[in-house]
Amino acid sequence: MTTSRYLTITEDLTLSRMGFGAMQLAGPGVWGPPRDRDEALAVLREVVALGITHLDTSDFYGPATVNELIREALHPYPENLRIVTKVGFRRGADRSWNPSATRAELISAVHENLDHLGLDALDVVNLRVADDDRSSLAERFTVLAELREQGLIRHLGLSNVGEEQLTEAQGIAPVVCVQNHYNLVHRADDALVDRCARDGVAFTSFFPLGGFSPLQSGVLDEIAAKVEATPQQVALAWLLRRSPTMLLIPGTSSVAHLRENVAAAEVELPEDAVAVLDGIAARAHSAP
Repeated sequence: MTTSRYLTITEDLTLSRMGFGAMQLAGPGVWGPPRDRDEALAVLREVVALGITHLDTSDFYGPATVNELIREALHPYPENLRIVTKVGFRRGADRSWNPSATRAELISAVHENLDHLGLDALDVVNLRVADDDRSSLAERFTVLAELREQGLIRHLGLSNVGEEQLTEAQGIAPVVCVQNHYNLVHRADDALVDRCARDGVAFTSFFPLGGFSPLQSGVLDEIAAKVEATPQQVALAWLLRRSPTMLLIPGTSSVAHLRENVAAAEVELPEDAVAVLDGIAARAHSAP
C-alpha cells in the first residue's frame, strides 16, 4: 500500500503528511539558542528542499528562538509552506512550562508568533491544553475564533485534547487538525484518530517515536531488517498507514536524521508486518 504524500484539508490548506517538528532546534530543554546554529539553519532549508510543506513550531520553543530561526532561514517563505504554531503555554524564567490562556495571554501569544515569524497571518494555530485538562475550552477557543475572524489566523486546531473537547470546539469554529501524543505503542487515542478521519480533520502525531519496551523494540528490529529500513522508519511508516488523515512531525537538529525520517514515507510494509505492528501495543512491556 502506497500512502499519499500530501493531505488537502481545505482549499487553501495542503500539508505534507510527513512534516517537521521544529522544537528540537532550540537548545537543551527547548531553551535558548541551538548547540549548532549553522546546522539548525541547514535543517530548516533542507526541510523545504525535501518538499515538506508542514512546519510545526511555537513561540514558547526557546522561547522565541525557534521562530526566529525559521524566519532567518526561510523568510520570505515558499508559497506552499504552511507554518503550524500553538498557543496556550508560556515558559517561566526557571524554564518551566506554564498554562497561559487568558484572553489577553492568547491574543499576546498570537501577536508574538506573528512578529517573530514575520507574518501578517498565521496559517494554523493550535490551542494547546495541559495533560490533565479536560475542562471546557469554549472561552479559550472563542478568543482564537475571534482572531480568525479578524484575519490574524487562517485555520484553527487543538493540541492535547479529548473527544468531548473536539466536539465543543467544532461547535465554535471549524477545526482543521488535532495534535496529540500518539504512536505505535501509545494508542490511547485510537478512537479519536478514527473520529478525525471521519470528520476530515487531520490528526497530527507528536512524539511519533519512542516509548518502546525491549520486547517491542525487538519486533521492530526484525521487521526493519526484512524491509531494509531502520526501526524508526518502520514506526513512522506504520503511522502513515494508520489513518488517511494522519500527519507526522518528527523533529531533529540533524540534516542526516531529517533525511532518514522523510525516507520513511517511502517504506513499503507488507501486510503480515502491518498485522504484527497493529498488535504491538498489547505486547508485554518487558521480555520474560
